[in-house]
Amino acid sequence: MLQSLVAELWRRPRAAPLAAAAVRCLSSGSVDITVPLNFWAGQRRSVRAEECNKENVYEPATGRVLCHLEPCGAVEVDQAVKAAKSAFGPWSKMSGLERARVLIEAAHIIERRREEIAEMEVVNNGKSITEARLDVDSARLCIEYYAGMASTLAGQHVQLPGGSFAYTRREPLGVCVGIGAWNYPFQIAAWKSAPALACGNSMVFKPSPVTPVTAVLLAEIYAQAGAPEGLFNVVQGGQETGSLLCHHSDVAKVSFTGSVPTGQKIMEMASRGVKPVTLELGGKSPLIIFQDSDLENAVRGALMANFLSQGQVCSNGTRVFVQRDVLPEFVEEVVRRTRAIPIGDPLLESTRMGALVSRPHRDKVLSFVDQAKKEGASVLCGGEPFVPTDPKLRGGYFMTPCVLGDCRDQMTCVKEEIFGPVMSVLSFETEEEVLQRANDSTMGLAAGVFTRDVKRAHRVVEQLQAGSCFINNYNITPVEVPFGGYKMSGIGRENGQVTVEHYSQLKTVFVEMGDVDSLF
Repeated sequence: MLQSLVAELWRRPRAAPLAAAAVRCLSSGSVDITVPLNFWAGQRRSVRAEECNKENVYEPATGRVLCHLEPCGAVEVDQAVKAAKSAFGPWSKMSGLERARVLIEAAHIIERRREEIAEMEVVNNGKSITEARLDVDSARLCIEYYAGMASTLAGQHVQLPGGSFAYTRREPLGVCVGIGAWNYPFQIAAWKSAPALACGNSMVFKPSPVTPVTAVLLAEIYAQAGAPEGLFNVVQGGQETGSLLCHHSDVAKVSFTGSVPTGQKIMEMASRGVKPVTLELGGKSPLIIFQDSDLENAVRGALMANFLSQGQVCSNGTRVFVQRDVLPEFVEEVVRRTRAIPIGDPLLESTRMGALVSRPHRDKVLSFVDQAKKEGASVLCGGEPFVPTDPKLRGGYFMTPCVLGDCRDQMTCVKEEIFGPVMSVLSFETEEEVLQRANDSTMGLAAGVFTRDVKRAHRVVEQLQAGSCFINNYNITPVEVPFGGYKMSGIGRENGQVTVEHYSQLKTVFVEMGDVDSLF
């Protein structure tokens, strides 16, 4: 999937001049975005002045204030949920084909606005423009996929004795809440909304307060595509806003992407209303490289498993287990290529690593590197703050991608999710040994295996305790395939046909064609 998107990206014309909003972000000291970032009942909304404590939103590549966020309180959350509830009635009564037409039109609009959305994602998130375009493509493909599924939703007919029968109906849940993470702001908004809307639900979506800008673009796109007012709404804010959404009596389901501790809190809050949840949480995933691997592909896979989006990917394979016989050759090539990764302005075509999302987060990632050194790991390359030569980027949140050698299983860098461009390399001897070590984690989001032995590949994958496994590749997420984790990495799945089950409920109807056989 990723390869096909990359091919499509390079077939397209080079980027047009930057969207006006992005130009303002880069050319001025700060940006006064006068239009609000909240959206419900068909338009952008401001929070009441007496309740609004505006928060700064920063541009990661420069460190400058990008705009201000207005967190939503109880009044605004209630208004957004009511708008979603109002839209749910007519939307849920539409045929799947009618809903599909709206979703397809939204996908077409995204395709036309691809460059603008990608640039705004870069400015607000810090990732490279190359990756941002792929994220926008993934969002579009997800909406197209569920548009295709909208008209296929169906139940089952069961014949019973005496001519009686039963049938099932797959019905929408109602108002669904989506809570997104900051590493894939636009893509996550699409991944959560597309299956929800295809099944006949409405949604209130809360982006991360760190990256609030592009979700509201999706809300406007759905409205432009013909969605009823209130079908997809955006409320901004942090923990308090999220708590108000989870506790709201008119909310039927919560879908969250983010950290394990926050996911645990959301599950607890939703349980009070017996609301179903989908949780896509953190990971500390193993990548196993056997000595018979195609080493060139193994190196490529390891880089993809660690350095996408500056390493800020929950599924990243940050525990890289390499069989001892090929360890020196593997490490030498990984270090060589890691040192060559172009870091800098994320809006440049040549950049492959942009800025981390915030200064506190970058400092936290760097502290993991320092801790690794104290615990005996070797810093083979990187792991330092990086200052680009471009003066306008001097205040950005950059660091050099890091490879750690001489790692052991009990080190902090091996046990805890770093969520930054830090690869921990470990050696192993046998298949049995590495499987035990790979599964020795409370998390189980993803795992990868590189080997030329087909039998071994399937044998190992069968025993890995992870929801998404890769053989001879890594971090490939086609929208047709379910994505989610085992253990503390989550509940439920994003994408694929199975997600329909997480955004709908099953009703069983019994039909008696004869007389009632009563005991009384």
